[in-house]
Amino acid sequence: MRVLLWHVHGSWTTAFVQGPDTYVLPVVPGRGPDGRGRAQTWDWPASAVEVPADRLRDEQVDVVVLQRPRDAELLRAWTGLRAGTDVPAVYVEHNTPRVPGDATWHPVGLRDDVVLVHVTPFNALAWNNGRAPVVVVEHGVVDPGARYTGGRATLAAAVNEPVRRWWVAGTDVLLRVAAAVPLEVHGMGTDQLVAHAPHLAGRVHDLDQDALHDALATSRAYVHPFRWTSLGLSLVEAMTLGSPVLALATTAAPEAVPASAGLVTSDVDALVATARRWLHDPDEARERGAAARAHALAHFGLERFLTDWQHLLKEVTR
Repeated sequence: MRVLLWHVHGSWTTAFVQGPDTYVLPVVPGRGPDGRGRAQTWDWPASAVEVPADRLRDEQVDVVVLQRPRDAELLRAWTGLRAGTDVPAVYVEHNTPRVPGDATWHPVGLRDDVVLVHVTPFNALAWNNGRAPVVVVEHGVVDPGARYTGGRATLAAAVNEPVRRWWVAGTDVLLRVAAAVPLEVHGMGTDQLVAHAPHLAGRVHDLDQDALHDALATSRAYVHPFRWTSLGLSLVEAMTLGSPVLALATTAAPEAVPASAGLVTSDVDALVATARRWLHDPDEARERGAAARAHALAHFGLERFLTDWQHLLKEVTR
């Protein structure tokens, strides 16, 4: 089938376009948020095709994958089609509600003609989904290979914009950990951390995906400090690389990380203590990392992810 979707979340879309369909990706001049087209830093299959926004009206599509409230507006403006009425539609919710604990209505909660797809069971629970039919399709990742060596006695974290997203991203937790053990932080805007923690100078990096995977795999362990966010794909990717995990016991992390793969806790001191132990015991870290990879391949493997999506898309377009 021909699936129309926007390139919103790079890692998720990279996995999604590995399926057997044709993926129509709008592109606008300058490749802004409303039309990024194909990825510029990942090698996507030829079945992911760019179509200029002003030519979408001439494209035949069988289903549309919405990921932002704005996508339905763009669909109507660019094609004349109404999501869920003129073309079958699903809405993928990548995020938790903005306010923890609030009965937040989902943007499609007042509709019953668009299937609402959550990426974790926690998200499905946290949102007020209203009348929308709800399905959970958990994350899948392209296997980067068992790259873990853990040869560098440092921890690694991947957080975009850690200063702007301070509380949500657990940046204060990262700084507590960084004050106790060696830590590198990767992601966009990480250079702003140095003003808050000068000792991180030279230990913050904004890397492309392949270089990021190498940095995570050579570090002793991965730290996931997020307080309130959907399950970050960086956590899943780190586990798939074979890295042991230190994570806060919030949102979907307790369900995603088995005890054999690392430590999931609300006690930051316990995270630091375990980090220190692994820094002095690379064999234990390697053993935990092997368990993390085995779990990630079984639970977040690409085959399971694509099979779930094929089943859903066929049901929606039937």
